[in-house]
Amino acid sequence: MTPGRPPATAPEPHTADQATEDAMSNATTVSPAHSASTASTLITNIAALVTNDPSSGDGSPLGLIQDAAIAIEGDRVVWTGDQSKAPATDNRIDAGGRAVVPGFVDSHSHLVFAGDRTQEFNARMSGRAYSAGGIRTTVAATRAASDSELEANLTHYLHEALRQGTTTFETKSGYGLTVEDEARALRIAAAHTDEVTYLGAHIVSPDYAEDPAAYVALVTGEMLDACAPYARWVDVFCEKGAFDGDQARAILTSGKAKGLHPRVHANQLTYGPGVQLAVELDAASADHCTHLTDADVDALASGNTVATLLPGAEFSTRAEWPDARRLLDAGVTVALSTDCNPGSSFTSSVPFCIALAVRDMGMTPDEAMWSATAGGAAALRRDDIGRLTPGARADLLLLDAPSHVHLAYRPGVPLVSGVWRSGVREV
Repeated sequence: MTPGRPPATAPEPHTADQATEDAMSNATTVSPAHSASTASTLITNIAALVTNDPSSGDGSPLGLIQDAAIAIEGDRVVWTGDQSKAPATDNRIDAGGRAVVPGFVDSHSHLVFAGDRTQEFNARMSGRAYSAGGIRTTVAATRAASDSELEANLTHYLHEALRQGTTTFETKSGYGLTVEDEARALRIAAAHTDEVTYLGAHIVSPDYAEDPAAYVALVTGEMLDACAPYARWVDVFCEKGAFDGDQARAILTSGKAKGLHPRVHANQLTYGPGVQLAVELDAASADHCTHLTDADVDALASGNTVATLLPGAEFSTRAEWPDARRLLDAGVTVALSTDCNPGSSFTSSVPFCIALAVRDMGMTPDEAMWSATAGGAAALRRDDIGRLTPGARADLLLLDAPSHVHLAYRPGVPLVSGVWRSGVREV
């Protein structure tokens, strides 16, 4: 799957009246799947509508439609096309010549935590030595926090992300590293998203520093049993200093046996087995992908695993940037995500990550837009989000700009002026 074609699993649009559809050039419609009492809304006077459907509009991967309109009924998109051919609806909203794009899909975050690591970041950016505990600092603070404190922190960052256009997010455990603390993190997360990831294998728990094998046994045994009911995914930090290839394989295969699908923190700090393991196990996503061999790139290009790039981490650590251009040119499906966490990427802003990807990772504005929406959906193996086509969930953003390109062209400017999630305006 590449930015040049929609996901193979994406459903074909359905039309209420094929003859009417054929008469509507540059337009797509769908039979409403809702009762007659469900209100419909038309957003019109859109300068540029990003659909992520190459069969629409200009035929590009973004399926860009100029002078467009989009119709919503209930929680679904039911029509897109030239505004002069728009259907009648109950309500009408004037976009004022601004752009409309799909809601951002943030497919990698770590939002169930307590405390922060300001001192660590300040020292790193100031060039000073700092003997911080890294992830272990956050583990201690998270263990000490109450359930209500963890949930309040989570919802704070979710609202922050929503204001910046994130309408779907994945989040992980990984800051508890005990059976009880990992399970409660996932229980709290599951109340706010379906995209919940078990990451008991973030690092070896400080309690097992002298016996990593015993910790792997815990992660694949009692902890997994307690966490699996709340999660959709299983993840592992496959990296020197965390979990090696054999340990990672044991953790991921144990998760799969419990019905959890793999994701992998892969090849962030060094070359290693993470990417190859992700492709072998049909992981939905290999995340970071900074240090890749030609064989790693070839494996990603030939498999179904998405390469999820996390430029906030490189920005916050002054590390080497992932080479998005190399991946895209090889035909790899690329997603962009925030990696929002208190240590290495404390940003919830997908627009910021888009700007970084364009400026420092070799992506075009169109590619970055696709990767932050349809790419994120692919990394979650979802075909109902990340696009604005009939039948898709009505998650969309109104930008205070005439084009999506402004997300990279005007970095740091809060351009998201309206957010609809499941057809309801929330911002």
